[in-house]
Amino acid sequence: MVSTSLQTFQETLAFPPTWIPAAPQWINFAEAMSAGPFLTYARNSVTVTLSVIALQLIVMIPAAYAFAKYKFAGKKALFAMVLLAFMIPGQVTFIPVYLMLADWGIIDTLLPQIIPFMSSAFGIFLLRQYFMQIPQEIIESARLDNASEFAIIRKIMIPMSMPALATIALFSFVSHWNDYFWPLVMTDSAGVRPLTMGIAVLRETEGISNWHIIMAGNVVLVVPILLVYAIASKHIVKAFVYSGIK
Repeated sequence: MVSTSLQTFQETLAFPPTWIPAAPQWINFAEAMSAGPFLTYARNSVTVTLSVIALQLIVMIPAAYAFAKYKFAGKKALFAMVLLAFMIPGQVTFIPVYLMLADWGIIDTLLPQIIPFMSSAFGIFLLRQYFMQIPQEIIESARLDNASEFAIIRKIMIPMSMPALATIALFSFVSHWNDYFWPLVMTDSAGVRPLTMGIAVLRETEGISNWHIIMAGNVVLVVPILLVYAIASKHIVKAFVYSGIK
């Protein structure tokens, strides 16, 4: 991908393939970015992805804490519903969700790309399993010191669960940064579409696949994922090595 992004159009068609460009064509990136409102696409991707991650953390942390540390009526049935939501693919439910959001009048905005993903069944399940490993004695000791439930979550559960939180945030970032199907269904105008939709615009120009331009756009799309993965992986390793559950 990187090699093709730096080649000329003629080099992309050469056989055998050219692995090292004769002269790197950095102008390919400029042409890719000038093919549409890519700054708008990038801003939308960042807004949607970070909003989804923030809302998921706000919802799933107390939900996972309740499932892991509380006893209440209907707990098993509610957790079974979470697992059921985890198993059903989004393509099955997108029609009723689309109709509901259309009734709300928010189609072709950023909101339908965010609201359906405010909660993550996978995140609740994974975090609940991690919370269950934290000894109940630690929580009871905090309660004896008059710590509120919010303080217990903020000062005990979250710090001791950073590996799980970092993993969930990473998966969520990659999933929503790369999402193509949902924005394709929920948006019509370029002003609210993410970067993945912008890259799709590069696919065909006058019936000819300009692979050097397409690959330049894909490099721009992938670089943030690699950076976030590098940062998140370091935090996961650090959390496992230096914290842990005692």
